[in-house]
Amino acid sequence: MSIRLSGLVVVLTLMGRPGAAQQLPPGYLDPGPILQAASEAIGVSNLRCVSVSGSAYAAMVGQQRLNGYEVDWPRGEQLRNYTRTMDWDAGIMIEEFDREPGHNPASWKHGLGWVGGTPIQQNSRQRFVVSGDYGWHFDGLDSDPVPAVPQEAARWQLDMWLNPHGFLKAAMLPGANPRATWRWELGEMGRDGATTVPERVTIVSITVLGRYRVDATINSENMLQRIHTWVPDPVLGDMNYEHEFTNASYIDIGNGIRFPTGWHQHEGWDDNYQAQSVNAGHNAFGGTLADIRANDCAGDITVPASVRRASFEVEVTTRELSDGVWLLGGSSHNSVAVEFDNYVAVVEAPLNERRNLAVIDEVARLAPNKPIRFLVNTHQHHDHIGGLRTYMHIGATIITHWKNYDFYTKDVLNYAPRTLDPDMVALWPPTELAEGYQYETVRENYWLNDGERAMHISYVHPLTHVEGMLVAYLPAEGILIEADLFDSPAPGDPPASRATAANRSLFNHVERLGLEIETLVPIHGSPVGWSEFARLVRAGR
Repeated sequence: MSIRLSGLVVVLTLMGRPGAAQQLPPGYLDPGPILQAASEAIGVSNLRCVSVSGSAYAAMVGQQRLNGYEVDWPRGEQLRNYTRTMDWDAGIMIEEFDREPGHNPASWKHGLGWVGGTPIQQNSRQRFVVSGDYGWHFDGLDSDPVPAVPQEAARWQLDMWLNPHGFLKAAMLPGANPRATWRWELGEMGRDGATTVPERVTIVSITVLGRYRVDATINSENMLQRIHTWVPDPVLGDMNYEHEFTNASYIDIGNGIRFPTGWHQHEGWDDNYQAQSVNAGHNAFGGTLADIRANDCAGDITVPASVRRASFEVEVTTRELSDGVWLLGGSSHNSVAVEFDNYVAVVEAPLNERRNLAVIDEVARLAPNKPIRFLVNTHQHHDHIGGLRTYMHIGATIITHWKNYDFYTKDVLNYAPRTLDPDMVALWPPTELAEGYQYETVRENYWLNDGERAMHISYVHPLTHVEGMLVAYLPAEGILIEADLFDSPAPGDPPASRATAANRSLFNHVERLGLEIETLVPIHGSPVGWSEFARLVRAGR
């Protein structure tokens, strides 16, 4: 994709014609003069591309430990030697940084996109590239490119325009359709300090990449201080997504160009008081990027052939663990289906609706004419709940720990419009969602039992990996199903050499309850013998 930005003065002059202003409805402003003044204030026409460097932080969106009590996403390791190069004409952005290996999915950059059970970062130097519709990353500079799923690549492309110069350049493109309004703003307590005098600001909204409605708040000094939009997320739907820039962070880099050095990104509402969301996570990325090089472009970037050819088809593989018990794999996350006399219970609804619809179809083939009566949810990390709404759509009752209930009912399983990526519940909202009887909450223990087969669901504590964690135990089969407390190694990877705190928590839980287990079935990885897992834990004692 090549994007050409030309005729700045002509375009903005046409946008600001008096005739257009006379036809504006009450409350609206002519966007042309506003955009022109902002563009002149920061020298948009003199900047074709830019490279910014410094130190940054990354937050793990969706990996909160205890919803309802924290007001921020948990921070990951620092992004050292961070550089972002943005070439708006070419539609290319490159992000590079050093991060301590061994802790994060290699495919994760910052913010949204954390997916457990995927390959772990092995090298310090990381490189993420987006060019048009394609995205890919390198775990170490000598590694092979790994393609990003289309949803990730689309968000990376959007990121290139969520900065002052990017926004104003996007406003010039065909189809941007800018509109403007105004309001009095008192300022944000955390960003602006103790503000007492309202300031009149203007807000201009445009369409970016033909899909995203992006708005910029422009202050009285013609500085863009907030650039905001929404992105699709399987858990939260149309998710708040914004960057903030303070006046003090803009610096003069010559040739009439002013560029911000302070970056601060929210994913989710900046909701310290939980007025809009129980989840309350927000800070996702930020830092001081004060080394700014104007018109330092990315150069020629060729999309690797392996990235162009990449396929992201959903695959569901079925493995029978016992009579009427199936592991549904083929992805980074498993689900487990358990057949009872007149219904089926499924453990875990990970990732997204597309994945879970395929799993549900496979369950219908394995146990025809039996409803999926229950969905057992292990915990509230976002990569494990992207299909909860899918099971609600088919009429399943969701079994979860009581500490997850407020988060799910208020933020996830609701009637809020999902306009960017509508799912089944948004398209065909069920009456049950309003009536609220399709939940079962667990405090310590819960049983499913049809007289022949039983499933014992129990709460794992104390807190290690996440609060509100459940495991499912099939006593007759000696099977324990768990998530994130133990991940078996991928094929070809060596086994773990030492037990983690989460491993020990799971082991102690089983010992405390006196469960008799033969097979441990992780949501990430293949089943292993309990004796193998027990040896790992006991070796570290």
